[in-house]
Amino acid sequence: MQVILLEKVVNLGNLGEVVRVKDGYARNFLIPQRLARRATANALAEFETKRAELENAAAGKLSVARTQGEKLNGLTVQISQKAGVDGRLFGSITNFDIAEALTKQGFPVEKAQVRMPQGPLKLVGDHAVSVALHTDVVVDVTVAVLGEHA
Repeated sequence: MQVILLEKVVNLGNLGEVVRVKDGYARNFLIPQRLARRATANALAEFETKRAELENAAAGKLSVARTQGEKLNGLTVQISQKAGVDGRLFGSITNFDIAEALTKQGFPVEKAQVRMPQGPLKLVGDHAVSVALHTDVVVDVTVAVLGEHA
């Protein structure tokens, strides 16, 4: 299926590009998330009339993400969790826990924006985690895991 991208999509294309994707990806993800629209003749003509408006909206989102990224870059978040004497946590700290801690500090972040390449944190100490506020804005945050002894 051919779709017109209404926003920049990672590993797919930029705003306004007509790309070919699998039918299920378009129907189940891109179109419901309002990231794309089916590429028909009417849709292409309508897109061209709204192109400037969509580009301005995308630039606005990017500037908001950049300003939030400047504040967030290098931030240290402390999360305490029960741990054993060897420094291993009982359970783990996931992207949900980190997003919740950042939101409490005044930085509204969704759990899908927290990128943890090594998976959930299972040890006490400082860990580097990246937060993708926008497809072009990725900042590094340090998560300090404090152990509570039971």
